[in-house]
Amino acid sequence: MDEPTDQPIAIEPAAVAAAPTAPAVPSVPKMPKWESDARDRLKFGIKKFSKPLADFIARDVNEADTRFLVTDFLCEALGYDKFSDLTAEFATKTEFADYGLRVDKQLSALIEVKRVTTKLVEKHLRQVEQYGADSAVEWLMLTNAAVWQVYHLDGSLPLTVALVFEVDLLGPEPPSKKVDRLLAITREGMKHKVIDEVWKAKRATSPKAIARVLTSEAVVTAVRKELRRETDYSATDEEILGLVKATLRPDCQ
Repeated sequence: MDEPTDQPIAIEPAAVAAAPTAPAVPSVPKMPKWESDARDRLKFGIKKFSKPLADFIARDVNEADTRFLVTDFLCEALGYDKFSDLTAEFATKTEFADYGLRVDKQLSALIEVKRVTTKLVEKHLRQVEQYGADSAVEWLMLTNAAVWQVYHLDGSLPLTVALVFEVDLLGPEPPSKKVDRLLAITREGMKHKVIDEVWKAKRATSPKAIARVLTSEAVVTAVRKELRRETDYSATDEEILGLVKATLRPDCQ
């Protein structure tokens, strides 16, 4: 009798259990280098300027000295070139703004600086608003070196100005939040239209924008149908519109 030989055993492909596969991990878009660099510079700048800024406030320095600090912050933290991007005492049609801000040689914003201990109020906004109207500039900034307020000016008549955001460099907000906001007014942020996206989001979610949606024909019709479905009461569109408006704050209408 022949000796049995060891032969390889053929295994049908169907008999091989499929190896478990790891679930796909969604890829996270990589942050552009310009943004990463700008954020790092901002983070360092906010920390660096906190001490001299607090010292300036303690000494109640005048407006001229406040401008020195603002100039340094614009260059070292926000990334502007002192010689090619900044114009001090920028001439408008009627007056002089403290700074004209250029990006790629195009005038992008006007800045008004107040004394470091001055609280920014309505009359200061009216001042910078006039500068913007005289120069047809869309973005306006008002600062006392510590608080930075950024406004959007709508050039259509009547002129309207709206706060886009405010950052207090010495405020209790986490540094990361300050960086998130200030990124929009860095040189890179202005160049890459970050400020436009921030304003678009701000405008779209404003109380007045939400009120317009809630009082739109489509929403009023939807509310009327849902009310009838739940209560079996057939209200008119006019009645629903009046009820919706009654729930809104007066300043939203």
